[in-house]
Amino acid sequence: MEYISGEILTKDGLVTGYLGLEDNVVVGDRGKGSPPKKPLATGVIIPTCINAHTHLGDSFIRFHHLALPHNVKELVAPPAGLKHRLLKQATEQEILAGIQTSLQEMRTAGTSCFCDFREGGFLGIYQIRKALKHCPVDAVILSRPAQMVYNKDELDQLLENSDGIGLSSISDWESSEIEKLSLHVRKKKKLLALHASEVEREDIDQVLDLKPNLLIHMIAATKTDLERVNDASIPIVICPRSYLFFRLKHNLELMKNTGVTLLLGTDNAMINNPNILEEVKVLQKTKVFSLEELLTTITFTPRKALNLTDCIQGRDLSEKYIVLERDSLKLLYASK
Repeated sequence: MEYISGEILTKDGLVTGYLGLEDNVVVGDRGKGSPPKKPLATGVIIPTCINAHTHLGDSFIRFHHLALPHNVKELVAPPAGLKHRLLKQATEQEILAGIQTSLQEMRTAGTSCFCDFREGGFLGIYQIRKALKHCPVDAVILSRPAQMVYNKDELDQLLENSDGIGLSSISDWESSEIEKLSLHVRKKKKLLALHASEVEREDIDQVLDLKPNLLIHMIAATKTDLERVNDASIPIVICPRSYLFFRLKHNLELMKNTGVTLLLGTDNAMINNPNILEEVKVLQKTKVFSLEELLTTITFTPRKALNLTDCIQGRDLSEKYIVLERDSLKLLYASK
C-alpha cells in the first residue's frame, strides 16, 4: 500500500494524518500522525474539486486574445452582448475545441465535476455532451431556452436532456414568462439556477418567488437580502476573478457574517481559465475566509448543493483525492 499524508480536509475541518492507496485509489486505510512508510506526497489533502459555475461554451473566445469590454452588459448580457454575437458567428468545431481545452484544464487542476450554464437551447446541451464524451470529468448541465420566453415543448425537451435550467437574470425576462418556467422546472423536480444582483441589486422578492435551488453572484445584495437567502437555505456561487475583471465591488464580509452557504465558480471561460483553485487564491488575499473554509466551498459544500454522490455523506473518504502544497495550492498529486 502507498500513502499520502498531511492535513486532511474533512467535513469537521482539517486533521493531520494519512490516507492509504491501492492501485492509485484511496481506500479505507487512514491514520493519525506519520504513515508507515514514505508517502507519495505530503500537503493539504482534499477531495477533488467541484467548479460550481462555468460557461464553457465561450472558451474559444479566450484564445482569440480580443480586447474584451469590462462591462457585464456589453460583454455577456443576452441577446446582444459581444459573447452571444461571437457564439453565433463561431463554427461548432471551434466551440467544441474551446470546450475540450477547458475540460482538459479542469482535469489537470484537480477538478472532477463542474456545473455549466448552457446557452443555445438543445444545441448547447448537444455540444457539451459531445465534448464530454471521452473526458473523465463529470458535469451538471443546466440548459437554457433559445429565447427568453416560456415554451412548454422546448422546456420539456431541455429538462429531459439536462439536469435543470440556468438563467441569466430576472431583469432579462418578463415576470409572467419566468414564473411559468420556474413552476415547470419545479414540477419536473429539476434544478433551477439564476444569476442575481451581480451589478445592481435586484428585487429579492421576485428572485425568491421563483424558488431557485442555486443563486449566482449576489454581490450587490444587501444584508437583508442575504439573510433572506440564508433563511431559504439557498446556496450562492461567487466568482472572484470575474468580479476583478468587471471591476465589481463585492460583499464578502456580509456574506460571511450572514452565514449564507457559499460555493465557488470560475464563470466565463472566455475571461478566465476554469481552474477553481485560482478562485481560492484570490479569496485568500482578502483574508475574509480561512483556507479551511475556502477549500470546503470547492469540495463538500458543492457536492451537497448539487446532489453529487462521489463524496460519500457521513464519511471522510472519497475515492478521488488530491494533494496541494499549502502556500501555493500547487497540485502535487491526484488519485485516479
